[in-house]
Amino acid sequence: MLRHDAAVIESWFSIEVSVDTKEKGPRTTRRATRETVCVFRDRRSKSIYFVMLARVAAVSVVAVVLVSGCAGVRQRLLGTGVPGAAVDLPDDAEPLGHFLRGQVALTHNDVPTAVKEFEKAIAADPSTPWLRLRLAQLYVRQSRLDLALEQTEQVIAEEPRNIDALGLQGGVLSALGRDAEAVTSYEQVLAIDPNVQEAYLYLGALYGKRGDIDQAAATLKKLIARNPTSILGYYYLGRVHAGAGQLDKAERYYLDALKLSPQSELILTDLAVAYEAQGKSQKAIELYERILAANPESVVVRRRLGAIYVGQKRFEDALKQFREIEKIDSDPRDARTKIGLIYFEKGDVARAATEFALVLAADPKNDRVRFYLGVAYAELGETSRALDELGEVTDKSDYFVESRVRRATLFQKENPKRAIEEIETALEAKPDSPDLMSFLASLYREQKSYAKAVAMLERVVAKFPDNDRYRFTLGATYDEANDRDRAIEQMLRAIELNPKNAAALNYLGYTYADMGVKLDEAETLIRRALQIEPNDGFYIDSLGWVYFKRGDYPRAIEYLERAAELAGEDPTIVEHLGDAYHQTGRNDSALQSYRDALGQSKDAAQIERLKGKIQGLGDGIRAEGWPRS
Repeated sequence: MLRHDAAVIESWFSIEVSVDTKEKGPRTTRRATRETVCVFRDRRSKSIYFVMLARVAAVSVVAVVLVSGCAGVRQRLLGTGVPGAAVDLPDDAEPLGHFLRGQVALTHNDVPTAVKEFEKAIAADPSTPWLRLRLAQLYVRQSRLDLALEQTEQVIAEEPRNIDALGLQGGVLSALGRDAEAVTSYEQVLAIDPNVQEAYLYLGALYGKRGDIDQAAATLKKLIARNPTSILGYYYLGRVHAGAGQLDKAERYYLDALKLSPQSELILTDLAVAYEAQGKSQKAIELYERILAANPESVVVRRRLGAIYVGQKRFEDALKQFREIEKIDSDPRDARTKIGLIYFEKGDVARAATEFALVLAADPKNDRVRFYLGVAYAELGETSRALDELGEVTDKSDYFVESRVRRATLFQKENPKRAIEEIETALEAKPDSPDLMSFLASLYREQKSYAKAVAMLERVVAKFPDNDRYRFTLGATYDEANDRDRAIEQMLRAIELNPKNAAALNYLGYTYADMGVKLDEAETLIRRALQIEPNDGFYIDSLGWVYFKRGDYPRAIEYLERAAELAGEDPTIVEHLGDAYHQTGRNDSALQSYRDALGQSKDAAQIERLKGKIQGLGDGIRAEGWPRS
């Protein structure tokens, strides 16, 4: 989008003093927030109202008015302050009131109420372009594109050089299928401000859609000339050439984009598709495996990788299927979806939600984008809207299972019973889904319903007997249910299926150590796990526990201290270290470790055990005159 979101509109049309907060990391990010204070200016006796971020409560807005240097504002709202004096309401009191109520509604994620209040504010004061622009953006989020277009046109009629309005107009026109008009809007944006990156991208995609590849490429090259570090410029040059079948050029530009963003899943995926189309299957496999190493839950990538593997055995049939499954195009809706995903990765979730809403307005049956929109709403804290969007994904969709898992996750903390019901209902539609069954088992385990969890995981293993991950999970659940013999049996089977399953190697080794049996074998298993993941604090703890069980306490302390450095938030590791300290007579250090573990633990049995150790050890230390000065 072209700076269409509320925060940018606010900052664009207000005189501002701002404080920017740091953005957080990927996938759990919130966009940097901007608090804008002050003010209005008059135009034909009409006032532009206070511009505050939507998250700030109405009381804060009024407080800013009262404490700001805008004395005229205080007088118009509160009068002269002379006791008994009549107070004349200013002409803009009614629209200002509606605006403030709309802002309050937005702080509660109540978009319908906000829309109604902004509509009333505009009806009372129609000469407020920035407010019309904000209303248009909210109409987009409600999929009311005709109304959004009407508002942008009125803004442009009053302010023909308003690039935010022109950009939003182009997006709405494109979503309505009016591509030629959308091209005109974006061309106007660039005529006014040649530095607006998104306009080049959307314009290039629209030129590509209508088959004008040269014009599309020229437009995107202009962007790169202005901004040589534009990831999206190189990426969409690749997309345009791929859509035209010019795969060698597509590969070149994807690689240029990848130099600027080496971990981008979007760029890696499209480059791999280009390799597939060129018959470079091994290169495509390497990229897909690289993606899966970072994102093992990518359904699309796993499907493509599986198709290549099958294709290496039956090349012609696989190639035919590939051509049917994936046809590279430059449809701007797809471009908008990709850009939305990139904004999401960057942490600009509100902008991503707007992009997804525009795509969905043009293609309401697009379950993939509906899923993305639901995830975006969840990240924004708009739980009700997230649940609604995710709930609309049908059981015919590839995103049905993940949408139901996401819904259950939203329910999980406050209403675990509702989360379980969500997955149980989804299983009625997809009874053979291992992801649904595994997630339901995890919910049962969380509620300590181990019998149900075991039964569910046994169903999974029965359907997928050669999957080492499912065997491992079943074994761990047997252990939680105090059935160690079966736990060991499943861990052995998981290792047999995958000798590099580090989690299973460590789990079995630690189990033997904790039982005080097969300590040499336990050490061998754990060292095999550490060869795979040498800096895993839990695995190092297991090795330290082997030495503890052998009575080699100094060596145990060496490994347990290292484990505590790497994973010191785990109370079991800290308790193990305390036990080793105690065995070597370092009772003050042991007592501190036990107290640290007690502060971290949430397990009732461990809490009672630690209290006993602290009491016993504390009594002994006090008898020796501890604490010492």
